[in-house]
Amino acid sequence: MKKYLILFLFFFCASFAIAQTSVEQEIKQLSLDKWQWMADKDIAKLTPLFHPEAKFVHMSGTWTTERELEIIETGSIWYKKADVHDTAIEILGNTAIVWNRITLTAHVRGNDVATEFTVTEVYQKEETDWKMLALTFSSVRDTHEIEK
Repeated sequence: MKKYLILFLFFFCASFAIAQTSVEQEIKQLSLDKWQWMADKDIAKLTPLFHPEAKFVHMSGTWTTERELEIIETGSIWYKKADVHDTAIEILGNTAIVWNRITLTAHVRGNDVATEFTVTEVYQKEETDWKMLALTFSSVRDTHEIEK
């Protein structure tokens, strides 16, 4: 009996670890897809991802989902390319936090600029879909590393 209990606990823990990894992979891919959708100015894909009450923190201010989508659609900030160097993900119940260390190439005020950021993304699972609640850009040195 003791042997079966140990086996059960082993398989339970292993399946939990696999499920956790699966969710982390799903979130990591969603985050990568989001960067591409932003580069493509694909509002149709971004709108259902961004929670209506989400906040976006940039170097020049904090704004709402509606404003972020307008900025992307009009190209007043064109997120041309995000080179993701490092990613850390924490899953806490139905909430996922993603930290990406990136070099963002963006077209801003008529100029292309490349800036190093650590970007914090917060997602919440609503039924079957993940919704972004927050996206915050933090300016960092290029030697910055995310501790995992």
